[in-house]
Amino acid sequence: MKDYYKILGVAKNATDTDIKKAYRRLAHKYHPDKGGDAQKFNEISEAYQVLSDQDKRSQYDKFGKTFEGPGFQGAGPGGFRWGWGQPSSDFGFEEEGGASFDFQDLGDMFEEFFGGGHVHKNTKKGKDIEIELEISLEKAFSGGEERIVLSHLQQCARCQGVGAEPGAQVKECLMCRGSGEVQEIKRTVFGSFTRVSTCPSCAGEGLTPERLCNVCKGEGRIQNEEEVLVRIPAGIDSHQILRMEGKGDAGRRKGKAGDLYVRILVKPHAIFTRKGDDVSVTVPILLSQAVLGDDIQVPTIDGQTVQLKIPAGTESGKVFRIPGKGIPHYGSWGNGSLHVRVEIQVPKKLTKEQKDLLDRLKKEGL
Repeated sequence: MKDYYKILGVAKNATDTDIKKAYRRLAHKYHPDKGGDAQKFNEISEAYQVLSDQDKRSQYDKFGKTFEGPGFQGAGPGGFRWGWGQPSSDFGFEEEGGASFDFQDLGDMFEEFFGGGHVHKNTKKGKDIEIELEISLEKAFSGGEERIVLSHLQQCARCQGVGAEPGAQVKECLMCRGSGEVQEIKRTVFGSFTRVSTCPSCAGEGLTPERLCNVCKGEGRIQNEEEVLVRIPAGIDSHQILRMEGKGDAGRRKGKAGDLYVRILVKPHAIFTRKGDDVSVTVPILLSQAVLGDDIQVPTIDGQTVQLKIPAGTESGKVFRIPGKGIPHYGSWGNGSLHVRVEIQVPKKLTKEQKDLLDRLKKEGL
């Protein structure tokens, strides 16, 4: 007598869920269409048909066998018998003997075995390309243009992207008869299933050249270098991406070209630090300027200077904000701010007169 519990690898007190999980795992492993053992698959299916039905399982546990009704009538590959009985109320099919087979199980198995049904990709469209472009902080501030040399697939000049030798005819593909698709039939224990996919001969076009272009070998495109002008908008920041439509790889045989995506990286600056649209700079001031106050010139990101008033008694590390002197707001009006941090310079070498003056200030309590 066959030990159905042993075949599925479950205990005798296994739940319906345990049995279903074990069956799915083993059926996936031993299915003939996946290179598995057909005999083993039939044993697993037989065990599942008994143990998944409460009445048959009860009979099997008591008598070591089941008393089959006339429900499943067909025969599948390897001798596994199957067929359709009467519809049941749970959208499955019910055998005349009372056993039912859930369509949810079928759907799960078909998804595992075959994946999706219809597969037809546009293989003519060129691929998108993504590159990184480093720019200076000044260029991010002002905007402008950058020229790059891009190596990518371009339309073949000899055949103008058609893929055929000049003057050669383009005929209907013999493999797919011009449809661009081919059908693959899979035979399983549940019947035959058709999968539609792109024709490998014509790549879904339905047409093939009589004579392939001797430069691009029928692709309609070749690898080449091209100088591309990238327009940089003012205010752009690191990791923002510019999309250039049609500047990716050329499409196969007159197919639509892909796009070029340019990821911007703003290089660190020698004196300015950017945070969002604000810019920070550190400016040294004299001790006398900090104590007495003064007007100083502060550099800006555009290469100019702006006047800043230092109040008397300013401490080292004080930060002043100058509105409108930062980075332009990307895609809108206005600019960020310039943050000026002042640092008091302590002289390392003093003249005799300077030392005497500081001594007098010291005596005055300063």
